[in-house]
Amino acid sequence: MDVIIKIIAGAAKIRSQCLLVPIFAKGTLSKAAKQINSAADGIIEKLIKRGDITGKVAETLLIPSVTGIIADRILLVGCGDLNKLSEADFRKLIDNSLKELTSQKIKDACFLFDEVSVVDKNTSWMVEQLAIASGSNNYAYSHTLSKPKPASSLKKLTVSITADSAAKKAISQGKAIALGMNVAKELGNLPANICTPSYLATQAKALGKKHKTLSISVLEEKKMRELGMGSLLSVTAGSEQPAKLIVMEYTGAAKTKKPHVLVGKGITFDTGGISLKPGAAMDEMKYDMCGAASVIGTMTAITELKLPINVVAIIAAAENMPNGKATKPGDVVTSMSGQTIEVLNTDAEGRLVLCDALTYAERFKPQSIIDIATLTGACVVALGKHASGLYSNEDDFAEELLTAGQQVGDRAWHMPLWDEYQTQLDSNFADIANIGGPGGGSITAACFLSRFTKKMRWAHLDIAGTAWVSGANKGATGRPVGLLTQYLINKSGA
Repeated sequence: MDVIIKIIAGAAKIRSQCLLVPIFAKGTLSKAAKQINSAADGIIEKLIKRGDITGKVAETLLIPSVTGIIADRILLVGCGDLNKLSEADFRKLIDNSLKELTSQKIKDACFLFDEVSVVDKNTSWMVEQLAIASGSNNYAYSHTLSKPKPASSLKKLTVSITADSAAKKAISQGKAIALGMNVAKELGNLPANICTPSYLATQAKALGKKHKTLSISVLEEKKMRELGMGSLLSVTAGSEQPAKLIVMEYTGAAKTKKPHVLVGKGITFDTGGISLKPGAAMDEMKYDMCGAASVIGTMTAITELKLPINVVAIIAAAENMPNGKATKPGDVVTSMSGQTIEVLNTDAEGRLVLCDALTYAERFKPQSIIDIATLTGACVVALGKHASGLYSNEDDFAEELLTAGQQVGDRAWHMPLWDEYQTQLDSNFADIANIGGPGGGSITAACFLSRFTKKMRWAHLDIAGTAWVSGANKGATGRPVGLLTQYLINKSGA
């Protein structure tokens, strides 16, 4: 998808397959709408008077043929009250517009949005959101379909705004974020018989071959045993698929500069193990590796942007399956940190792979470390699908991540990590239990991880509610690639 910005004068004389023209509340015409209305014998005013469109936010009306103008067709787009458009409203009208363009199989379109403004946001923010939305709209799953749906025909978007350097950079960032999101979507949507731990390692290596700044190494189970990763290995004990610890090192700054580290949960399928999950919707447990997918997507985005920063990504990839060798409830395992863990529930496996990956990450002496995981159903109960749960051992770090999420529209919510919750993880038979009872499940999961990150500036993102959607439009969302990429952009100073 090519997104171009430039100043365009004379709406009636623009050559395009479709002009997107703003209409404001109560049928108020934008300048572009007035020009087209005048050239086309008052057609827009006639449609408003007839009640076909009112200017309500995200309302659209396609006019397939208009005399008096050069463009093939017009899409009127409701933009609500002038100068009162919210972030959510802007995203909604962009999404609705793109859906309409896609349904009409339009290849190039022109947004005449000179007068559209979003409260407390500048033009650069708007065009970045447009680039993210248009790039993300281009994704369509096809890998295992014998007759896949046609991909979006939309190849070019021209945006009529003042083309300054900040806006151009915003488009580049938006396109890179969209690319990363689409990579994460594809990995998340693949079935577990294809997307195994070995497949994730192959995809990471393929990305490394494309970029000289990215080096890839993969630790096999033998090496994990030598390192004492008994917690991670306890999860994969019941699977025929070998676990992988995938390490991706991006060097965009001096090697002496300490990296930021991303750690992704990569459970490519989660049956729950011996603590077997109910059968209903178990197919969606292929999405339990969306933390890993978001990490690979983020590394894709930052390599595209060539950010002047060092980043290490670590993916703990495994299957959680039940067989005669599987870990049993009540078993005690020893983590790489030396802490012993009583596994009271084998379906609380994500924290068991993450804790060893977090300990392994210490060797990189990170400036910051973020783990990303579809960790708990409790987070979905608490926050639904709109916000990822955010935990951190430093409040200022949490604020940086919250700000990055707000900037890009991939929001998180700061959750408590109080010492009072830690006692729920007490065990009579080990240093720590892997679950803390029914109350505050997302919090106690974060408390568990905090036991392994005391030496680091750490944050945890629980994306169980945001990584995919269920129902008729089932599929991975690509979140939180936007939040993570924006955070790294901010830290790089790019």
